[in-house]
Amino acid sequence: MWTHGDHAAPHRTSSVPPSPPYDREAEVPARAGGRGHLQPPAWDWAWEMDGALALQPAHEARPLLKPEADSASVPPMAVPQASRFDVRAERAFERATARARTRRARLLTLAGLLACAVAVALLVNSFASSEDAALGVAGPAPAERLLPAGPPEPQVVALHQTLRILLPVSQNRVTAVGYHAAGAGALALEPVGTQANAGFFTRLARKLFGGGGSGLEYYLLDGGTGAATGGLDVGAPAGTDVYAPVDGTVIAIADRIVNGHPYGVTIDIQPSGNPDLVVTVANLRPDAALTVGSSVSAARTKVGRVIDLSTVEENGLARYTQDNGQHVHLHVHPAASLAAP
Repeated sequence: MWTHGDHAAPHRTSSVPPSPPYDREAEVPARAGGRGHLQPPAWDWAWEMDGALALQPAHEARPLLKPEADSASVPPMAVPQASRFDVRAERAFERATARARTRRARLLTLAGLLACAVAVALLVNSFASSEDAALGVAGPAPAERLLPAGPPEPQVVALHQTLRILLPVSQNRVTAVGYHAAGAGALALEPVGTQANAGFFTRLARKLFGGGGSGLEYYLLDGGTGAATGGLDVGAPAGTDVYAPVDGTVIAIADRIVNGHPYGVTIDIQPSGNPDLVVTVANLRPDAALTVGSSVSAARTKVGRVIDLSTVEENGLARYTQDNGQHVHLHVHPAASLAAP
């Protein structure tokens, strides 16, 4: 029984019974840690896969990557297909572009050709102007030309092998010199001088590099048969004195018949150093002192005067002079075939 002075026991209000005191003697020691198996369990591998640790058994093979999930919300977009109208429009555009390109190329080519033609025309005109100035194309003969001018200075105007043909009229009376075909019997002459109506490239080369011979300038005339340089026309006004073109002997003087009427004469001269040849001089009125058998000296003996034949024949030399193209005509042929021009 508790008395008033004794210590009162603690008042317990919990219903949980108190834990029993720890019994140290009844403590059981803990089990020592066990050692597990170090070798993994035997796999059911085939002999050819033994040791390939990175491989998995065939019966356990499974994909290493996650399968690609299909889209469930947005379906794949369809590739747009060009309509037939779009294809036709594209082809039409390509054709139009190709035509425009071709048209542009043609225009550029045409422009280039026109520019070249203009340049060539300018060059030709400049050369033609210089050629005309150099030639000194004569107009109608002034009064002093109608007076006797005397014999010419000795000047070789043409050659045939060793035969030298001298200018038959005075230099200050010459209007132009031309060569043309004079029939099958006429022998080709070699002009001495420069061809005034040569082709463009020939004249251009002559301008750039020089050359072209010396002496009178001459033209090549169209028409006739035979050698292109068989006939030699030396332009001079009517009434101009004509002198022998070679040294030799007069072997024939005959009327020149045109349309059944005589117009002047033809004079045949046999050169002294070339007896197998004959030089014929035509389109002149003979000198009264000249007879068959007369000896003549080149550029010294007068044989006649130039006559005007413009009323009965068309002179090719007239296109290069400002008169009717009056001239004295010369050609060479073999002595066995004496013939009028």
